[in-house]
Formats: sequence, structure tokens, C-alpha cells
Amino acid sequence: MKFFKLTYVLLSLLTFSACSFEDDIQAIFPQGVKGSSELFTGNAWNYGLVQPDSVFTTLVGNVYFEPGARSNWHSHPAGQILVITSGIGYHQIEGKEIEIIRKGDVIQCPPNVNHWHGASPNVGLQQLYIVPNTEKGIVDWKQAVSDQEYFKLSNK
Repeated sequence: MKFFKLTYVLLSLLTFSACSFEDDIQAIFPQGVKGSSELFTGNAWNYGLVQPDSVFTTLVGNVYFEPGARSNWHSHPAGQILVITSGIGYHQIEGKEIEIIRKGDVIQCPPNVNHWHGASPNVGLQQLYIVPNTEKGIVDWKQAVSDQEYFKLSNK
């Protein structure tokens, strides 16, 4: 009887440890500074990692979007690369369908193309952002993403 109990406990532990907890956000960096309500809908937190300078001419940071939070529409003169490190979110390039983004995805936002990104309605999102060639400029902010635009994916 003890053998069966031990076997059950071990199998339970193995099953439990093999489960994927995709909904749990795993922070790599400190939370950072809350983003402006003029540039984000909901709560988004920015933590700068590499400040632009004349040597690397690259800006790198981490953003944590709470569930439902998103950026305004914006563009980058030299483009932007996003590396999703945790959670589930949305990304959209103007004129295209919304994409679901997850941990491990790498998104390339072309130069001077309007786009937005953020968390899904029920799960937060962690992302690294990389803005190259900052001598060309960093970001041009536009209007907020409306609820109608944001929830378009879930209304299909």
C-alpha cells in the first residue's frame, strides 16, 4: 500500500511540474515607472535597460502591461523589435489584422509604420523592446487604440 501512495505522490508531482503556467507573468526585471495615461490605456510599466547614446544608438527596455493595458498607436523612425518574455498579448500593424503574441515571439515593427501592442484582456504581458538607430528618432506617438479596435479580435 505504501508503494502505491508513494507512486501516486511522485506521479502527481511530475504532472504538476510539467504543467504550463502560461497565464502567470514571470518578471525578469523590476516593474519600473508607470507609463503616462496620455500614451497608454490601462497600466503599463516601463523599465529602461540601455539608454540611447552615440556608441550603441539603441534603446532597450522592458514593459509590463497589466491585463487589458495597451499602447497608443505609434511608429518608430528606425523600427522596433519586440521580444515577448511572458504572458499573452496583442500586436497590430495599421491596416492588418490583430496578432496574438506569446512568450518567445519576436515581432519586427517596420520603420515609420503605425502599430500598437499590449496585453490581452485577461492576461498580462512582459516584453523587451529594442529601438535601433536612435539618431533617427525614437517614437512618434499617435491616438489611443479605441475599445472597438482593441476588442475587435474577441468579437469575431
